[in-house]
Amino acid sequence: MCTADEAVASVRDGDTVLVGGFGMAGMPVTLIDALIAHGAAGLTIVSNNAGNGDTGLAALLAAGRVRKVICSFPRQADSWVFDGLYRAGKIELEVVPQGTLAERMRAAGAGIGAFYCPTGVGTPLAAGKETRVIDGRAYVLEYPIRGDVALIRAHTGDRMGNLVYRKTARNFGPVMATAAALTVAEVRHVVEPGAIDPEAVVTPGIYVDRLVEVAG
Repeated sequence: MCTADEAVASVRDGDTVLVGGFGMAGMPVTLIDALIAHGAAGLTIVSNNAGNGDTGLAALLAAGRVRKVICSFPRQADSWVFDGLYRAGKIELEVVPQGTLAERMRAAGAGIGAFYCPTGVGTPLAAGKETRVIDGRAYVLEYPIRGDVALIRAHTGDRMGNLVYRKTARNFGPVMATAAALTVAEVRHVVEPGAIDPEAVVTPGIYVDRLVEVAG
């Protein structure tokens, strides 16, 4: 257990940070606010979206701390912060199909060096990538995405770091937790070890390094 400020204190300039969330669902807003206050810059952010409205990830972008975004959905009705930065040439973007994004992080956690995937074959997303025909179907070679840090949100965690999520807030949290050198989870409730049914644990505590309890 630690504070949000303590949890992100070791993030360094230039780090790759995996940020959970499906839009705002499951986004670790408290940890992101702490990261803004911390001041680390030149970050590469990996997330499903490129920020919503003016809070959470969008606030980190607006603070000028992000060099590059790797995501599946960079634009939606409320992505004005990212839109403005991208059009001004102040931020880089790598678009990755949603399933491929999840699998690239899962591969990192599983120790897989690379994998072939059919998604994106024949499109600009496959430009410059190795392709191969397997059993009559074309595939593109994809590499893992590893994070220096993962910031995720869960509903409940015990003091050993075992996590359970609430509905859509689960999203990328489980794969991100396995794919980063340091995983920080903000949770609504912290309970004692044994209070969570082992069969209900989604992210085992072995993948979680720091736990922060937040209200709301």
